[in-house]
Amino acid sequence: MQPLFGPVAERWTVSWNERGDSMKSRKILAVLALALIITQAYAEEEVAPNQKPVKVVADKRIAVGSQGMLPLYVSADWSKPLPGVTRAILVLHGRLRNADVYYRSALTAQAAAGDAGKSTIMIVPQFLAGIDIEAYHLPADTLHWSLEGWEGGDAAEGPQPASSFDALDAILARLADRHLFPDLKWVVVAGHSGGGQVVQRYAIATEGEAVLKAENVAIRYVVANPSSYAYFSADRPEAQIAASCPGYNNWKYGMEARPPYLASPGAAELEQRYASRQVIYLLGTRDTNPNHPALDKSCMAEAQGPYRYARGHSYAAAMAARAGGTPNHRLWDVPDVGHDGDRMLTSPCGLAALFELPGCGAER
Repeated sequence: MQPLFGPVAERWTVSWNERGDSMKSRKILAVLALALIITQAYAEEEVAPNQKPVKVVADKRIAVGSQGMLPLYVSADWSKPLPGVTRAILVLHGRLRNADVYYRSALTAQAAAGDAGKSTIMIVPQFLAGIDIEAYHLPADTLHWSLEGWEGGDAAEGPQPASSFDALDAILARLADRHLFPDLKWVVVAGHSGGGQVVQRYAIATEGEAVLKAENVAIRYVVANPSSYAYFSADRPEAQIAASCPGYNNWKYGMEARPPYLASPGAAELEQRYASRQVIYLLGTRDTNPNHPALDKSCMAEAQGPYRYARGHSYAAAMAARAGGTPNHRLWDVPDVGHDGDRMLTSPCGLAALFELPGCGAER
């Protein structure tokens, strides 16, 4: 607000000096009215933009069992065999459900990867909400979730209660089909912001990974700048906040009250599985705004730290401190990048995480 309000106030001050004190009252009221309008517009645009229908619905569909159809973008025709494709990368959108924006970023990263990108298929699923179904009069079999429930694997609101994790399982099952992908060697599941929340939880819960492993296809999870993480213990970096926050250890923040998709096995086994998986945490060093409009400010999230960068480092440290550590997990800082999905995915560290390209100074 300050950059907008300051120049307006300065112009009115000049006007007062020129025209005299008789105009002060009206001009003060005018400035205050203008400030109020700007504040309201800013709040409506920045605080809850995910409550508006998406601007674009993805043009492809995949069946999630018999539970419904999931919209998605795919960079090649995967209805027929794709020999020569050795890598598949899933990129998950943020809370705005703007898969079209993330698809453009995915294609930019693919082009930047050079030869590695040429043998890669890029896939961007779209987790729609009910308001999107209504706005575009989509078919009744189109899966849709609550505005943020898809981030934690919740059941869809319609047409059937498929978890968003079931939807990812369906994509991995398609990729495991050796008739379609005879040369596939790697699958990368990556997400930024709200999509990073999905990836981190899916890396804990996934049942779809097994079909890839059965075909000797490796899988990696890339978690970029999420607002929060699912903890396995009741400990939190901000213990005082947790102590006064009922439900702080419920899913998607902890292991209590988990949704049906991961009601079993127990938390200890889920932790063991997660620790064994290949996970890269990508954290923008400038994603440090504790008042970012899209930051989860619930007490459950605040118990994990003041902002995304701190929350990510605290979570990775907590996992590394567990018995046995997390030798398959890595944390890479992305220098001079804030909460920007495009810059995160197309940065040297983003390309290293997606394509194993050299150039990420944070690799260790």
